[in-house]
Amino acid sequence: MKNLLLIALLAALGAGGAALPGWAAVRWLRRRSVALSLFCVAAVTVLAVTSGTFAVAQAMFLSQHDLGVVITVLAMASVVALGIAALLGRQVVAGSRALATAARTVGSDTGFTAPNHPLGRELAQLSEELAATSARLAESRARAKALDASRRELIAWISHDLRTPLAGLRAMAEALEDGVADQPERYLQRIRTEVERLTGMVDDLFELSRIQAGALSLSLARVSVYDLVDDALAGAHPLARERGVRLEGRQVAAEPVEVDSQEITRVLGNLLVNAIRSTPQDGVVAVSARRVADEVVLSVTDGCGGIPEQDLHRVFETGWRGSAARTPRRDPGEGGDSGAGLGLAIVRGIVEAHAGRARVHNVVGGCCFEIALPAARA
Repeated sequence: MKNLLLIALLAALGAGGAALPGWAAVRWLRRRSVALSLFCVAAVTVLAVTSGTFAVAQAMFLSQHDLGVVITVLAMASVVALGIAALLGRQVVAGSRALATAARTVGSDTGFTAPNHPLGRELAQLSEELAATSARLAESRARAKALDASRRELIAWISHDLRTPLAGLRAMAEALEDGVADQPERYLQRIRTEVERLTGMVDDLFELSRIQAGALSLSLARVSVYDLVDDALAGAHPLARERGVRLEGRQVAAEPVEVDSQEITRVLGNLLVNAIRSTPQDGVVAVSARRVADEVVLSVTDGCGGIPEQDLHRVFETGWRGSAARTPRRDPGEGGDSGAGLGLAIVRGIVEAHAGRARVHNVVGGCCFEIALPAARA
């Protein structure tokens, strides 16, 4: 037993003598190549085994022949081990270089191109993460491009909508100033109508900027969707009567929700005004509300004839107007959307601020706008 302990002590001392400089070498190489670090670890291991074995062999007073055999075996084993370590290091470096080359394609127009070189598990996981990151970057770039396009479109629409009434206001003001207006009262009434229209456009822009900046303040209260729909129908009734459109709100369940009633009434008002404008005379605009799981879904169905499938995903974008049939010019005295293509964008912003969702789909003869709001807790 004592001899065994002595052998263990000698082996530990021999291995420790090689391990100490090896540890220093590994620390010095930690910022170097991975292949060099792996080779150094293998070299330290081989050296420690060789030193420990040689120390034990010397203490056992082996013959020169037996000592030569031991040294030869250790030398051959060391060569093989170091060769395998070198090959492993080259393989790891090749995989790392292939992944580094593939990483240059992250965010490119063609997307991430995974390396063809076989990778270890960790490098393969890193490759998958790079592919996911590239996909997210492409999605963000597409969203940014779509947002930039919608903003340019919005600026073009607003510029057009501002130029026309401002030119009319200038002409009417000059006519009143020169005294050539045969009916001044009619000119003043028209000026007031145009000013109210411009005011509505500015109000919508201000509301949309608050929504996009996350500065929309909500005063939540428990209310029945039946009351919300009733208020919205009452506000839209004069426009519907003028247009010859019938409003229906028969399938409205009295489900409770916790919302800002003023903002949700504005949402329903925008949807109803759009639906009434796009529905032909003697048409029907129907409002319904139902409970679906943990949500209350409010629907506004019109008779617009439907929205082209390629435009359905753009309906709630800022500045979207769709076809001329769906967004006619605003008549004097109409309420609701200012005509700048902001109404539906405001609808989505307010609904999402309530942790809800806004969507649209075509139905027979028209389309159906739906807003889903979280149901109030019992």
